[in-house]
Amino acid sequence: MVRDSRYTLLDGFIAAREIGHAHSADCSVVFLHGWLDNAASFATVMEQLHQLTPQLHLCAIDLPGHGLSSHKLANNYYPFHDYIDDVHQFLLNLSPNKLLLVGHSLGALIASCYSAAFPEQVAGLIQIEGNGPLAELSKNSVKRLRDGIKSRHRVRSKPSREFASLDEMIDRRASLNQLMAEQIAPIVLRGSEASPQGWRLRHDVKLQSDSLYRMSFAHAEEIRQNICCPQRIILGDKGYAHLQQDGDTLADVVYIEGGHHCHLQQPTVTAQQIFALVNKI
Repeated sequence: MVRDSRYTLLDGFIAAREIGHAHSADCSVVFLHGWLDNAASFATVMEQLHQLTPQLHLCAIDLPGHGLSSHKLANNYYPFHDYIDDVHQFLLNLSPNKLLLVGHSLGALIASCYSAAFPEQVAGLIQIEGNGPLAELSKNSVKRLRDGIKSRHRVRSKPSREFASLDEMIDRRASLNQLMAEQIAPIVLRGSEASPQGWRLRHDVKLQSDSLYRMSFAHAEEIRQNICCPQRIILGDKGYAHLQQDGDTLADVVYIEGGHHCHLQQPTVTAQQIFALVNKI
């Protein structure tokens, strides 16, 4: 039922997990994961959604530098806007009949910007623990630039982390994300590999450097205002507080039980919310 696939980009490739086929389904649901996660973040949601509506094409990708996808060239530090280009290249290869984007955290930021920039391609949008691109006051721009450059230096100088066992990696990640080990284990398994010393993370370490730039609130609002497809925001009731305080949205907002990874904690409810938007479009 679930198959692994690979899509070629101009620079590298994107790995994916799929159920069904884009050419034979009326609608494709494409899932974009959060920072340092991977396609396995949506494994249980995809299973539940497939049970609800088996005729859909479901596709979760590993963003470049994550999971099984290729890393960028050595001088690339994964600026946010480049992900939008990566997704555009991927979707040109996928060629879905109708597209619904589902993004979690970083994936929600990417999906919201893509929906605004290419409204003719996106029939529906779901953001999980996200509401448009991140923004901050312009007075922070110089400090962000300085801190971002310094963070790149730290990442270049930092030795790679090795773990004695896979269980150690899973337990550490579960503790960091306040999740049960079995909830986070699929992400860790897809995002790690054996090493001479035991186990290590597979993602590109350059992902851990800070961003050099963040939009102003006016820029972010312009993007949110230009999302014209039906959309829904799913927030964990114990998720990021700043998202719960942001009432400036044109989307339906639904709260479910859980934290920032609420879709892992409540896959059935999340799948039902996606299914409801599929029916709407």
